[in-house]
Amino acid sequence: MDSKSILVIVRHPPHGSSWVREGLETALVGAALGQPPTLLFSGDGVLALLAHQQRGALGQKGSAAMLEGLSLYDIEPLWYDQRSLEDRGLAVDQLMSGCQQACIADMIAKHDVVMSF
Repeated sequence: MDSKSILVIVRHPPHGSSWVREGLETALVGAALGQPPTLLFSGDGVLALLAHQQRGALGQKGSAAMLEGLSLYDIEPLWYDQRSLEDRGLAVDQLMSGCQQACIADMIAKHDVVMSF
């Protein structure tokens, strides 16, 4: 069976929907099947990478604990889009440690399968 490279793009904020959790669960399934994907955060998805997250307005848990555990499944580093950070008035030092900047177009071009959440 040929191995395909997988890119999971998280574009939604960590609270208010299940998009981030679904993207992370998809990444974990890939890792469990021996295909750890690349995980890229863009748009409002970069908000999931903020350090010291609190619960959402409806008591939703932040995604930080789940994100920190991804390295146990060889899903690292966590990639982010710089423009998405800038558009939201955020700086790199506000993100969890270990995040790295990526170019979205380059990431898409390097992967066989792209999934967006």
